[in-house]
Amino acid sequence: MFKKDLKVYAAFLILLFVSFSSYAAQDPLPSWNEGPIKQKLIQFVNEVTDKNSSHYVVPEDRVATFDNDGTMWVEQPLYTQYIFALDRVAKMAPQHPEWKTEQPFASVLAKDYSKLSEQDFEKIFITTQTGMSVEDYKSLAQQWLQVAENTRFQKHYTQLVYLPMLEAMNYLRQNNFRVYIVSGGGQDFIRSFAPQIYQVPLENIIGAAIHTQYTYKNDQPQLIKIPKVVIIDDKSGKPEGINLFIGKKPIIAFGNSDGDRQMLEWTQSNGGEHLMLLVHHDDAAREYAYGAQSKIGTFSDSLMTEANTKGWQVISMKNDWKTIFSFEHAGN
Repeated sequence: MFKKDLKVYAAFLILLFVSFSSYAAQDPLPSWNEGPIKQKLIQFVNEVTDKNSSHYVVPEDRVATFDNDGTMWVEQPLYTQYIFALDRVAKMAPQHPEWKTEQPFASVLAKDYSKLSEQDFEKIFITTQTGMSVEDYKSLAQQWLQVAENTRFQKHYTQLVYLPMLEAMNYLRQNNFRVYIVSGGGQDFIRSFAPQIYQVPLENIIGAAIHTQYTYKNDQPQLIKIPKVVIIDDKSGKPEGINLFIGKKPIIAFGNSDGDRQMLEWTQSNGGEHLMLLVHHDDAAREYAYGAQSKIGTFSDSLMTEANTKGWQVISMKNDWKTIFSFEHAGN
């Protein structure tokens, strides 16, 4: 059922792009307000794709990387995968009576999340998202995404994607960029929805990953997720993941938080053409407003200083985006 619903919503997104096709000839980013950020993005693409320009970049080197949480979709009040993991604890609790007193599970069952540390979430992830096949995990994630809703918007998380970023992705693909997701979120979790929602192929999704073990079930081969980390694709792990899976530095990178700092630095160090952009959540009325004080999607003062010093583009949700969510065009 989830696949059917996801295909319907993905089809809507495709039709949405088609509906803009005639307008896009003059304006490839219709959900962006006119301003220096939009102009800079269009100018960059025009320059690197013009064979007569001194800034021309051959198609095989046009690599674009996008963070996911807070860059492509809503990350408040918690990262979506965090919420999925917490829900998994509640679902698994009847088989684990010891969790009533064992931390951090006791706090999760009491819905007291305030004191959960990063280490606590790591333990929760390992416990709730390993010991199963990759296919079973994907099915669980898709089933959950079908029913789970953001508490503020009462929308499924796959509806809370940013239309301006979908347009940016589509615009880059139309200009022969290879688009990648490079996220601190779980690679298998993102792979459960991103190909349909973002039109990004599975092999172009890089995220935090754990080991899998090849085994057999009913004489059929399976890959079982085991509790051993392969890569933490966050902060310095992002350039490491880019090098491991892509083998080339991006020429354009989008992020939104301190976790993306090194990816943008890596992009700027490529020695050629580059453009670095950060989404700044400053629209409490239409989405959320948060920054240096937030534990989720922290946009520190030092990151803002680095962005201003190095010429990175800071996208204001409030000022630069005419429309935020794709569902706003669906009329529901």
